[in-house]
Amino acid sequence: MKQCGIFCFNHLQQQKRLNVKQQNLTTRAFLTTREAAKMLSVSLRTAQLWSENGLLEFWKTRGGHRRISKQSVVRLLTSEGEKPQEAIPLPLKVLVVEDDTVLRRLYEINIRRWPLTVEIDTAVDGFEALIRIGRNPPDLLISDLNMPGMDGLRMLYALCSMKEFSEMKIVAVSGLDKEEISRRGGVPEGIPVLPKPIPFGELLEIAKQIASCKAQSGG
Repeated sequence: MKQCGIFCFNHLQQQKRLNVKQQNLTTRAFLTTREAAKMLSVSLRTAQLWSENGLLEFWKTRGGHRRISKQSVVRLLTSEGEKPQEAIPLPLKVLVVEDDTVLRRLYEINIRRWPLTVEIDTAVDGFEALIRIGRNPPDLLISDLNMPGMDGLRMLYALCSMKEFSEMKIVAVSGLDKEEISRRGGVPEGIPVLPKPIPFGELLEIAKQIASCKAQSGG
């Protein structure tokens, strides 16, 4: 009898805590990413992607935790904002080839701030870049020209000789002037050369165009 009383008491306490938690969830104006994913019946990663791409409104706490507006979740669940079934954008794959450690880090920091879903990889020279491209071809290749080992010019000519990479967008970013680039043989036709300091605004516009075309083609 005593054990039954203890069990009933514990059950009532658990039910009370559950009711409080549900009440807090109902009255709160924000949700954790996991709570939002549960309400939307999607995976945690899907909820993260939807928030990163504006389908869900969110902000971050001082500790870096994402808090999602409940109103934006409800909007997706209503008939006016039906939850998109195929709305998860494919990541834009970007490969940066740069031998300078500081500049590689600068690329990573700035590209991750782009309002796009980006999968970024880096290489230190043309040889390493060709290996990475062979394994996982990027949508956008951003390369320096003046590098030790296999430089950017040799790498670009090698890539242009491979038909399987003809659809890949290539942009060169270099501190070399036009005369020096020409003296070294120039870049293959159709590849733009942007000057350093790195023009992240121009690179973002190029990336947006590629992402738009990728979304329209479905991959």
